[in-house]
Amino acid sequence: MLKRRPDDRFAPPAKRPPPAPVLDISDAQMRLAQDLLFFAYRDFTTVADKVLEELGLGRAHHRALHFIGRNPGLTVSALLAILRITKQSLARVLNLLVDEGYVSQAPGYQDRRLRLLTLTEKGQALERRLFESQRDLLGRAYRQAGPQAVDGFRAVLRALMDEGARAYVDGTGSAEDA
Repeated sequence: MLKRRPDDRFAPPAKRPPPAPVLDISDAQMRLAQDLLFFAYRDFTTVADKVLEELGLGRAHHRALHFIGRNPGLTVSALLAILRITKQSLARVLNLLVDEGYVSQAPGYQDRRLRLLTLTEKGQALERRLFESQRDLLGRAYRQAGPQAVDGFRAVLRALMDEGARAYVDGTGSAEDA
């Protein structure tokens, strides 16, 4: 008969979630999904592109305005992490937005080397105009598709994002991890 040591206790295996159902998706269905994403992106961005074109701005400016507007006091390094563009590319975008009066920069509170970005009143008005143009298009699509489809759409978009981006969107991660 074996003697058990006091620290040699049975530990049940950790509970695991049930396996996800496997979807058998054909190449044709995947190509259709890509077509849908490309055309939806084209049409979603076109409404904002018209506003941006009037002002001599592009999509990179729009993305910067969006994230600075959502995160007043955002650092340049955090914006770089979110946008995943080079410092040189961001410098061109930010310089124009600052020169045109859409964005203001201030030194960090504790670390004066940091540059904190905030939308000016002019920048807030432009960001709002861009948001409203896309909100109307997305709102129509949401109403047409219905709540169950919207939930599915969000689930698919979240599954396409990396873990850092999901954490950022959920408010549990930092911009640098996005």
